[in-house]
Amino acid sequence: MKATVIYGERDIRLEEVPDPVLSTGGDAIVRVVAACVCGSDLWPYRGVTATKEPHRIGHEFVGIVEEIGPDVSTVKVGDFVIAPFYDCDNTCVNCRNGVSFSCLHLVPWGEKDDMGGFADGAQGERVRVPHADGTLVATPEVPDDALIPGLLTLSDVMGTGHHAALSAGVTAGSTVVVVGDGAVGLCAILASKRLGASRIVAMSRHADRQAVAREFGATDIIEERGDEGVAAVQALFDGIGADCVLECVGTKESMDQAIRSTRPGGMVGYVGVPNGGAELPIRSLFGRNVGVNGGVASVRGYIEELLPEVLSGQINPGRVFDLELPLAEVAEAYAAMDERRAIKVLLRP
Repeated sequence: MKATVIYGERDIRLEEVPDPVLSTGGDAIVRVVAACVCGSDLWPYRGVTATKEPHRIGHEFVGIVEEIGPDVSTVKVGDFVIAPFYDCDNTCVNCRNGVSFSCLHLVPWGEKDDMGGFADGAQGERVRVPHADGTLVATPEVPDDALIPGLLTLSDVMGTGHHAALSAGVTAGSTVVVVGDGAVGLCAILASKRLGASRIVAMSRHADRQAVAREFGATDIIEERGDEGVAAVQALFDGIGADCVLECVGTKESMDQAIRSTRPGGMVGYVGVPNGGAELPIRSLFGRNVGVNGGVASVRGYIEELLPEVLSGQINPGRVFDLELPLAEVAEAYAAMDERRAIKVLLRP
């Protein structure tokens, strides 16, 4: 089959690789219907995270189950399934505590599992899923093609945006600021609207992303950054800042923007993958009683909650995909996101 391999900085290739095979009884082979490029994939693409040797890449996919091991009971051949951005058993103590990304048997896509098998990267034609019962969520029926983008967001960005909102304590009547206008930030806006926020500010300098932010529920747009951005936020909220600020980037600058935009006693929910020396100013947080909560989103635990609303059209997070390309053009997909010509790129094998 064909799958994406990263060799180093701005070196993405589609190559022939071995077909996945069942090996442990509880695994499944899924034919990928759609995958995508994530903002976090850009860190190794840009060379910020070093690539020591060529390896598979991609961690978001939906598809059709083609084979299952003899121990699999919750999905069957022919099911359309959503896979979170990691493989988990969904039964260990950490999974039961709601943090399935800390699963004691977690397997990142594109790496070997602890049973001697291999979990293929998502940006390919097929993926072996080591813990099929714990990882995969089947839809009631094979969905219409128009629903595929929205369902694909449940593998990562919609669940991650939802996690940001929950981490910050967004509830009915909350005032919210979202730092970051990528796919996760936009989904955080949609999640905040869904949870009943009364006012949602998108910090964005890009007209196309501002338009999606408005569609998802943003009531205000702020283009300024740094001190000017903080002042603009405070001007909207009684001179003190917002109840909840969602940090969806992961840099030192974005975290500083988020913390200083939060009112005394408010909460920052952070889901941006930390890069660029991001650290917490403990004394400042202490003095203003600002809380910080978040981390890697355990999106497997959110799929069943969000799935009915995507299927019914109540929410349409698939709008974050503004470019679709065949898998054969995966290198262009990375370039388009790197150059901010696309918010998020959907790939069709």
